[in-house]
Order: sequence, then structure tokens, then C-alpha cells
Amino acid sequence: MPNAIWTNLSQTKTVVANQQKQPLEISFHRAIDEIGAQDWNSLAGTADPFMRYEFLAALEENNCVGPDYGWLPYHIAVRDTDQQLVAACPIYIKTNSYGEFVFDWNWASAYEQAKLQYYPKMVCSVPYNPATGMRILSQDPALKTLVIQQTIAIAKKMQMSGMHWLFTTTEDTTLCEQQGLMLRMGCQYHWFNHDYESFDDFTAGFVSRKRKKVNRERRMVAEQGIEIKVIHGNEASAEQIIRAHEFYVSTFDRKSGVPTLQLEFFQQICRTMGQQVVFFFAYSQQQAIACAICLRSDDTLYGRFWGCDEQYHSLHFETCFYQGIDYCIEHQLQRFEPGAQGEHKIARGFVPTKTWSAHWIENEQFRPVLENFCQREQHGMQHQVDELTTMLPFREAS
Repeated sequence: MPNAIWTNLSQTKTVVANQQKQPLEISFHRAIDEIGAQDWNSLAGTADPFMRYEFLAALEENNCVGPDYGWLPYHIAVRDTDQQLVAACPIYIKTNSYGEFVFDWNWASAYEQAKLQYYPKMVCSVPYNPATGMRILSQDPALKTLVIQQTIAIAKKMQMSGMHWLFTTTEDTTLCEQQGLMLRMGCQYHWFNHDYESFDDFTAGFVSRKRKKVNRERRMVAEQGIEIKVIHGNEASAEQIIRAHEFYVSTFDRKSGVPTLQLEFFQQICRTMGQQVVFFFAYSQQQAIACAICLRSDDTLYGRFWGCDEQYHSLHFETCFYQGIDYCIEHQLQRFEPGAQGEHKIARGFVPTKTWSAHWIENEQFRPVLENFCQREQHGMQHQVDELTTMLPFREAS
């Protein structure tokens, strides 16, 4: 099934008029290199590590996406009469729901029970990354709306079950809602930098027992003789990149998951994205025993992967959370998003934060059912966020 879809995919082009009645060329592409690095980054910029050309191209060039994993690139590009790229969007045809982090397995199950096909579907997303960011690349809301409309049109034409925009910004979420798409709310746990001068300055706002617990966890790591080293992608040796990848794979092996990111992918983004790749290596007796792999933008650190050789007391908290907070304070980053899920982050100062996705469903019978589901889920998620916020470790005055 996936290979048949991939084989039959072709670049398609159509011409539509914008609000000024000027012709615009709409095209869909099986590879991001058909659009080009300069054109893509002219819209995406290079601040958001996940949306820049170098990251998305590394996924494709190293077979981290494709028919084997059910992520078939089919990116949309909009060009004006001068062939200048004026809007774009990373689109994938999905033959499963793996690596999306907006969970719709129950939707697929309902389709199956009704003897309907849920796959293939289309998503606008960054594969394997639950990080909120601009998904529709344009500064013009009218062009963004056109992208939404044209993507739904091609999804209809190709008989997709739906079109899904994942981890959208407030602006993109609003534009999708205005086009009649249903919204889903999620919850992650983010750290915010209130101009802290040090880690102690951050925890000074905690209630006493919570502050003592965090300090005890950090002290335990030091007492085990473990040293943490922060190494950026452009500074990492070939051996360190290999070890980081081995740690990444080890976590999937333990959890019976599929490590889709190849060693060559990590090698490539270290080359092409330099300091936006951040490794937090833990060393014991000069041997690497664990590593947290992060990426960063101009104002945000994103925690992505973690692995270790064996269990050490509090090492996960130190490597994945506390070192990241230290890094943000030192580099004056305003936000730290350590990844999806994990209520244990709340006690360590990570604030329950809403995330959004937008969904168009083709089947007219299922559409109202899923709309009702999304509304009820949103009410439940809001209640959950309110409840979880009361568990934060800060003193009320803080």
C-alpha cells in the first residue's frame, strides 16, 4: 500500500488567482529539494530548527521519512508570476499515525469498525517532533488561507480521509478555524525564563520542600562522580555523534520502538545546523554514560531524545531538565520545551501549556461525530490544565 501510493505520486501544478486577480502557481512536490533551500528558507527563516530546509532535507536524504515509515513528502509551494516562492507548507501523506504526537488511533479504529479507510491521510507537520511552530510559511494571511484551501482540495482529489495541521501557532490555528476546521487541544509542560540570573534564582521561587528536592536530585548526580558536558553540533567529534545516536537508539530498543532517525541524519544536521544542535553528555570516569539531544532556536530550547547505558539516580532529571534550564539562563533563551507528556515535569517548574492542532475530515457522517469529540476533549483538557497548574512548585506570590 505505501509503496503503491509513493509510486503513483507525481508533482502536480495548477494556477489560481489571488485577491488582486494575479495568477499564482500551486504545486505539490515529492521532495523538498524540488522547492530548493534558498526559496524555502526565504519564508521559513533559520531560527526555527525544525522548519528550516536543512532539517527537513536531512530527514528525506537519509531515509528517515518515506514509504518504509509511512511519511510520504508532498509539500505545497505557491509562486507568483515572477516564480518567486510566496507561500509553502510541509505536507506528508501518512499511512499510519506514528511520530505525530497528536493521537488519533481511536479515530482510525472507529473508521475500521465502520469498514472505512482512515489511511491514507494528509498531515502538515514536522515528522517525529511535537514542537509548536509556524506551519504555513507566508507573511500574508490571505496566502495562508489559500494554502489551507488548496491542500484540502488536493486531499479531496486524492481521496484522503482527512487533512491535519499539527502543533500550529496561534495565527495558523485561528486561520484553520476560520476555514471551518475542528480544533484539538493538547497539553505539554514548558519552562519560561523570567530573567533568571542563575538556577538558584529560579528555584528561589519554589516552596521550601520542592526546592530541597530539586537540589537533592542535582547533588546526587554530582555525588556519583558524574560530569555533564554541553557540546554543540559543530563542536561534536565524529565519535560523540556516534555515541549520541547509540543512546538515541538504546531508548527505542528498551521500549520496543522504531528508531527512525539514522546516524547519517545526526551527522548531517551537525554539519548544516551547527550550534542549533545541542548535546548534553554525561560522563563517568571519562566515559560517556548518557546523552540528552536537543535543538534550539533564537529563543527556545527543545528537548528531543535521551538515552543512557544504565540507570543512575536522578541522572535523567539532571540531563534532560536541569541542564536545559541552566543552558537557557546562560544563553538568555526565553523558553524550554522538553518534549511531549510527563506530568513529573510540573514539580520541577515546567508549566502546563496548551498546544493546538486543526483537522479537516472528508467523511460527512464522521465529521460531526469527531467535531463533538473534539469539543468534549477540549473541555476536558482545559479542566486538566487548570488542575495541573495547581501542582506547580512555586510559592503563590511567585
